[in-house]
Amino acid sequence: MEESDIIYKLALKSIPNIGPVQAKNLISYCGGVKDVFSANMRLLQTIPGIGPSRAADVINFKDFEKAEKEYELVQKSGVKLTFYLDPDYPSRLKHYPDSPILLYSSGNVNYDAHRTVAIVGTRKPSPYGITQCEKLVEELQSYNATIISGLAYGIDTTAHRKAVERNIPTIGVLGNGLSKLYPATNRQLAHRMKEHGGLVSEFTMEAAPDRENFPMRNRIISALSDITIVVESAIKGGSMITAIFANDQNKDVFAVPGKNTDAMSEGCNHLIKTNQAHLLSSVKDIAYIMRWDQKEEPKQMELMLELTDNEKTIIEKLRKEEMGVDSLVYHTGLKLSEISAILLNLEFKGIVKPLPGKKYILA
Repeated sequence: MEESDIIYKLALKSIPNIGPVQAKNLISYCGGVKDVFSANMRLLQTIPGIGPSRAADVINFKDFEKAEKEYELVQKSGVKLTFYLDPDYPSRLKHYPDSPILLYSSGNVNYDAHRTVAIVGTRKPSPYGITQCEKLVEELQSYNATIISGLAYGIDTTAHRKAVERNIPTIGVLGNGLSKLYPATNRQLAHRMKEHGGLVSEFTMEAAPDRENFPMRNRIISALSDITIVVESAIKGGSMITAIFANDQNKDVFAVPGKNTDAMSEGCNHLIKTNQAHLLSSVKDIAYIMRWDQKEEPKQMELMLELTDNEKTIIEKLRKEEMGVDSLVYHTGLKLSEISAILLNLEFKGIVKPLPGKKYILA
């Protein structure tokens, strides 16, 4: 990014009442980030989701000095900024309308690891919850999974710490800016995480860990992950919110069951009982449902050699997760008509199969 471009991107984040959805609409309709700030009132009011009030907020924004100071702090801290149109923006995150327009990261974060698993839970786990969490992390190591959580007290900390102990890549998604580590007691753990993972935030560098930030960060935890595991949770709380986000994002959710008399197992048991989560007793359950142990048949390997480049591109996308036709168009750059024809051909060959909601998965 050129410095002037970065300043405008940071400034766009600072406009009052402009969230990710509105910001993307502004960029799309105005033709670029810089063009947003030179657009007139008439144009701004025609943009979906803007209206007179937000248009006035854009027109009246003049505080570019704040954006310049933010960029200075980013550089001083060695933090990386990733814009939603950058080629290295997380592929798992980019197709959600409310995905952040800018991500801040520090360490060695690999957004597009082969397998990513979110582990979330209560901030006051029982010995049973801690044991189950550590066991799951250890078992996930053989599947080369990256562990994602929120660096909060309790289950989050347990998952990150065990991952660091086993040299498993782990990413902490924060509900505050990267200049203000929260909780402070995890400072040393966060530093060690950066060796094989790191920290990520959508919030400005010095943003405080305000209460309303955490539900927002939970949608990123679930979106960056192939699956979400809940280990001990009350019927209400951040872990349950993350599970809801994961289900809304068509991700698989797993929950560790507990005694029906344990308050901290009430949320997990509820998710299982209401078919919002798979019952999880070991990572073998995940491997079975996600088909992690499934090996390609020789026939499939022969078919792969006969495929066109576009067919191979689509198959590579579907290896990571089930996807809809619209998402495949977005991720591949192919036309809708081309995608439809290719999917039909792959279905005939027995390589992909359709799912409800116009989604596809490898057969």
